Amino acid sequence: MSERKTKNTMFGGVAILAAGIAIVKVIGALFKIPLFNILGEEGSTDFYNAYSIYAVLLTIATAGLPVALSKTVSEANTLGNQNQKQRVFRVALSAFLTVGIVFFLIMWFGADWLAAAMNNTHAAPGIKALAPAVVCVGCLSAFRGYAQGHMNMTPTSVSQIIEALCKLVLGLALAAVIMSPLFPVAVEEERNSLAAAGAIVGVTAGTILALAYMVTNFLHTRTRTAAVSHDVPLPAGRILKNLLRIAIPITLSTSLVPLINVLDNALVQGRLQDALGMTEQASRALYGNYTVAISLYNLPSSFMTALTAAIIPAVSAALIRGDRKGSAQITGSVLRITALLSIPMGVGLLALSGPIMRLLYPNYDVTLTGPMLAVLGPASVCVCLVLVCNAVLQANGYVSLPIITTLLGGAAKLTANYLLVSIPEVHVFGAPIGTLLCYAVVLVLDLVALKHIVPEVGSYLRVFAKPAFAGAVMGGGAWAAYGLVERLLIAAGMTGQGSAQVLSRAGNAVAVVCAIGVAVILYFALVLLTRAISKEDLLLMPKGEKIAKILRF
Repeated sequence: MSERKTKNTMFGGVAILAAGIAIVKVIGALFKIPLFNILGEEGSTDFYNAYSIYAVLLTIATAGLPVALSKTVSEANTLGNQNQKQRVFRVALSAFLTVGIVFFLIMWFGADWLAAAMNNTHAAPGIKALAPAVVCVGCLSAFRGYAQGHMNMTPTSVSQIIEALCKLVLGLALAAVIMSPLFPVAVEEERNSLAAAGAIVGVTAGTILALAYMVTNFLHTRTRTAAVSHDVPLPAGRILKNLLRIAIPITLSTSLVPLINVLDNALVQGRLQDALGMTEQASRALYGNYTVAISLYNLPSSFMTALTAAIIPAVSAALIRGDRKGSAQITGSVLRITALLSIPMGVGLLALSGPIMRLLYPNYDVTLTGPMLAVLGPASVCVCLVLVCNAVLQANGYVSLPIITTLLGGAAKLTANYLLVSIPEVHVFGAPIGTLLCYAVVLVLDLVALKHIVPEVGSYLRVFAKPAFAGAVMGGGAWAAYGLVERLLIAAGMTGQGSAQVLSRAGNAVAVVCAIGVAVILYFALVLLTRAISKEDLLLMPKGEKIAKILRF
């Protein structure tokens, strides 16, 4: 009974957070697609470089402490130690504020140096514009951790949506205004970088509004739930030590990926300039095409956050009960579900890479963006599986192992980029190849380790074969459907200007939508026919029993 309840509610505990994340990611896509079209190739690079540096500092400042705060507050709340709970929150908030101020000073006064280190001096205005956001997001993390410690996920989701909406509305508006010829700039060449900074101002403003909401919610909740308590809280120094003991390992593991990304950004642009003799402006324009491909590559993995959040407690609970078979069953099901979700997205990016890029980013060079997205499609599948494998390894107590595998993959990526980008025939295409190599290496190492740690998971062929087969057939079907519709529309005269062989933008959109429709139907049918998902997998999901009955499992 308890085991079935655990399985049925595996994803239910993060349902609100998952819904919030999904909404935020949709808003994020609505933000980046028009933004990169507004900014152009050079401005997109300026935005991406500035945001990459912010992501590293933000991860260091906020990755581990919210988890530690949530856990510590939850323990104090369960024991009824209200004074302890309040002191824990005050200590954590002070720590967040201190770290945030330090990073603000680094980003504000070191903006020029950081931009130069990225081999893109035009990123400096964007770095400065993001500096206040580090302080705000640090404080936001404290309030979010406090709310989650009370098992209340709603404030976190609402604040994330507020943050994303402000970024969408204000950021896009400022970027569009600055890119307008009517907006005066001292030097015309600086317009792109100033527009990127304007978009980033929207990001910073969003964090301020989200923080205002969280503070208001905190004051209201604390007043409503205030209770008299006579417990004696621990000294502030000991509380801080306990928080850091939990936070530091998490911070080390989660900060590796954004750090590798920053090094990768600087390395690729540096090699384009040093090895190939490009000017900074030329390398910015070339790298800007890579940034739009990256923006789509990141989408599949962004939807795995809620899934990974559910894995650790579910696997841990099974291990605590001594149920290794149950733990292995959950692991196998989660790997299969991840493959079922990620493979069609990654294969879709591969099969329709050029058409998707022509549809979403018509102002960019599709001869660059299309092939890069085709390489990044399979890489996105690897990333999704790596996230899940890491969560399973951590649940089994191997916290340091994902750090080691990520470091090895990062080393492979940086080495590949250094060698490949310097080849004139390869140039910027070395970046997506390095990304694919990185996560392929990490995935192989993770799967080998997982097989030794959880041998009961069984054959990987049994886990991945059917989703991979369904994905491959789906990809071929999508490619063929696009080609067929393309020929019909060209015959009907829906061609672009200056070419009888290229679809107009409207025709391309129609062909892409038709291809995606065929892909969805084909993939769903193949998943059902091959029984790629089992009844046990469905029972892990909310309403799993009803879904299984509808599908006649």
